[in-house]
Amino acid sequence: MKVSVILWIWPLAVTFIVGVTGGGERLLNIGGIFPIMGSGGWQGGQACQPAAMLALEDVNKRPDLLPGYKLHLAWNDSLCEPGLGAAVMYDLLYNPPTKLMLLGGCSTVCTTIAEAAKMWNLVVLSYGSSSPALADRNRFPTFFRTHPSATVHNPTRIKVMQKYGWSRVAIIQQAEEVFISTVEDLEVRCKEAGIEIVTRQSFLTDPTDAVRNLKRQDARIIVGLFYVVAARRVLCEIYKNNLYGKSYVWFFIGWYEDGWYEQHLEEEGLNCSRQEMRQAAEGHLTTEALMWNKDKEKTISGMTAGDFRLRLNQALIDQGYENQSTPVGYQEAPLAYDAIWSVALALNKTMETLKARGRSIEEFTYTNKYIADELYKAMNATQFLGVSGRVAFSTDGDRIAWTQVEQMIEGRYTKLGYFDVQTDNLTWFNKEQWIAGKVPQDRTIVRRQLRTVSLGLFISMCTISAVGTIWALFLLIFTFIHRHRRSINLAHPTCNNITLVGIIVCLSSIVLLGLDGQFVSEEQFPAICGLRAWCLSLGFTLAYGAMFSKIWRVHRLTTKTKIENKRVEPWKLYVMVGSFVVVDIIVLSVWQGVDPLQRTLEVFPLEVPEDTVEDIKIKPELEHCESKHNTLWLGLLYGYKGLLLIFGLFLAYETRSVKLKQINDSRLVGMSIYNVVVLCLITAPVTLVISAQQDAAFAFVSLAIIFCCFLSMALVFVPKIVEVVRHPGERVESTGDNAPSKEEEERYQKLMQENEDMQRLIAEKEEKIRLLKLKLQERAAIRAREQASENHVLTGEEPIQMRLRPDFQRENRMVIFPEASVRQIVGGTFRLPLFKNAFSTSSPLHLLLFLLCRWETSGAHRQPAGSKRRRRYGAQNQLRRLGVISLRCEGRSH
Repeated sequence: MKVSVILWIWPLAVTFIVGVTGGGERLLNIGGIFPIMGSGGWQGGQACQPAAMLALEDVNKRPDLLPGYKLHLAWNDSLCEPGLGAAVMYDLLYNPPTKLMLLGGCSTVCTTIAEAAKMWNLVVLSYGSSSPALADRNRFPTFFRTHPSATVHNPTRIKVMQKYGWSRVAIIQQAEEVFISTVEDLEVRCKEAGIEIVTRQSFLTDPTDAVRNLKRQDARIIVGLFYVVAARRVLCEIYKNNLYGKSYVWFFIGWYEDGWYEQHLEEEGLNCSRQEMRQAAEGHLTTEALMWNKDKEKTISGMTAGDFRLRLNQALIDQGYENQSTPVGYQEAPLAYDAIWSVALALNKTMETLKARGRSIEEFTYTNKYIADELYKAMNATQFLGVSGRVAFSTDGDRIAWTQVEQMIEGRYTKLGYFDVQTDNLTWFNKEQWIAGKVPQDRTIVRRQLRTVSLGLFISMCTISAVGTIWALFLLIFTFIHRHRRSINLAHPTCNNITLVGIIVCLSSIVLLGLDGQFVSEEQFPAICGLRAWCLSLGFTLAYGAMFSKIWRVHRLTTKTKIENKRVEPWKLYVMVGSFVVVDIIVLSVWQGVDPLQRTLEVFPLEVPEDTVEDIKIKPELEHCESKHNTLWLGLLYGYKGLLLIFGLFLAYETRSVKLKQINDSRLVGMSIYNVVVLCLITAPVTLVISAQQDAAFAFVSLAIIFCCFLSMALVFVPKIVEVVRHPGERVESTGDNAPSKEEEERYQKLMQENEDMQRLIAEKEEKIRLLKLKLQERAAIRAREQASENHVLTGEEPIQMRLRPDFQRENRMVIFPEASVRQIVGGTFRLPLFKNAFSTSSPLHLLLFLLCRWETSGAHRQPAGSKRRRRYGAQNQLRRLGVISLRCEGRSH
């Protein structure tokens, strides 16, 4: 009973797994997934599905292959969408008969089905997947492909870049896993080859911003990785941004169909015409795995690659494709054809292995790990010559294939060569054609150009400086020859000589300021930088310090109060200048020892030359002398010398009208200080602003130094030359000490003091005379008014006699009567004259006596009224308090 049941079930199982044809032949079923009708991604099933059917037909015609069985392909369209592809896979797997293998198409779908197929112990073979991620055996343990991995293009790209010397490239990619993995592999290979990737741009659907960024980064050699629909969008943006022509090289993927850049422009809404797309595509390179056998030998099917092309073209015509190159996937059609042959050969070898072990392929189920492993081993060992070339698989399941390089020349792809990855051999046909006949550069050719001081300006400034130096030397000789003359001797010739030495040093620094890269090497430039700092600093200190010391002594002489200190000691002037020099030496030594000046380059924006048609730009560079803490050291020197300048300006202003015989040129020195201060305060900040303009900076600084030096020499020394010319025989009486004697100085100071005292006494006398004149004028006015008045009480000189108490006679006499009109009488009696108009006097005592006498003379016969009486008694009491003990009025009433 059990045996009969088994015998009854076995044909059903065989029918379910293998299937039976109408003629009684057993079928070996495989599943196929083809992207055909989708709107995005790679729709290579349009040409690959007819090619697979041709291969199925040829395999089933071979009696020595799969004896007793026919290979059957059940397929459906995935639209190159991962979700739909997974649904198609599940439909194939869950509907009988059992599928022995799966055939996959585009990379995105194969990523989904290959990762899931291991759960059903199914081997997946792809004819159109190039994603490098599919080479991961841990993630896709049963995956194989006749389509080479996208990474197989990268060694070819690197080889071509090295051939033309391109070491700077850019990458733009579509945000798909296949292209992301390819770019990651390309980055690693570029790093190993020493090729710089200047930028990596990616986009999802709109490449506008990505292409613009390539232009901003000055990308010239650009690798583009995207599906054909996105490729058309990118090409349109290439035209809009002018990233094509003689200066640019684009690497595209080579499996696009011919004429891809002119198709579906209106349907996809591109704003570029066919002519514009053709213009932008001209000259680009493509790399692709060799998908058509380049030899004319017969393959495993008995056909050559040419024979297969003819059959495929006819099959496409039968399906309604008038132009055989129109269907997407035409280039990959040989891969689909050879994929069917790979499946047939793997099944045939597995059947032989199982037959030798007493088993059959018909025992396969989705849980049969043993037969699945045998199928995997057979597929991994498959090797044959197909219409796409030699078919073999690596341990990762990748196709081992050659790659070819093509270039679009006049609208058609021309093969430039082949590259064998295994032997690292590049076969090149030298058929490339470049626009303008020159290989494009991988970047804008940047030529460094050192900005230097123009030779004419340098020679002019050096000539003027030399003239100034000769003039200063002449003045030194002149001062030495005529050092005994009074006009020169009293000007302290040693200080003037120090000024001339400083001027010579400053003028010499102009030559150092003009020495740049056109005269000295990079190794010598730091030494020139140090000499510039030392010469400018010390020259300024010597020249300005000598003038400052003289104006300082002038100020001190005019403000000293002690006679013995008002004398010019020459050694004090020299000590002051020496102290300034010591400070400079200390600061400069520390600066050069701790943080020395070095050669630095200031780089300017690139400039386009006007006299060349080459793709070059000029990179201007300017040399500077700087240290790490340059601002700190400059601030220290500028601050210290700036204070000297401001203080010197103050002293020159304070002594602007002073003229001393001890320093007879002090006013001229003050004018020189004005000149130096103003020019220095202008030159220092302006030089910092225009430092990037070498000619302007050099000319400004040089002219400022020249003007300061020449004007200082003219102000200080020209009057002395004129004096010598006018009085050629004048000499100093004593050739000893240049300063006046101490006795002469003391006598001079004493006379000056006496003169000041006399002037003060004269001023006091004149003030007293003025006051007396005023009083005399006042008296005359009073007399005039008294004579003219008709309402007077007393007439003539009507004196008042009064006697004081003895204690008041001596001490308080002048206190009580301070008026100038009081006349003293012997015995303490005072006679006080009253004038006609007593109310005009300013003395309260006069007024009081006048009122009492009026009351006595005019109203003695009658008693005054109450208010008047009270005022009279008050006046009498006031006189008693003042010491008056008696009062007699002499006169008569009118």
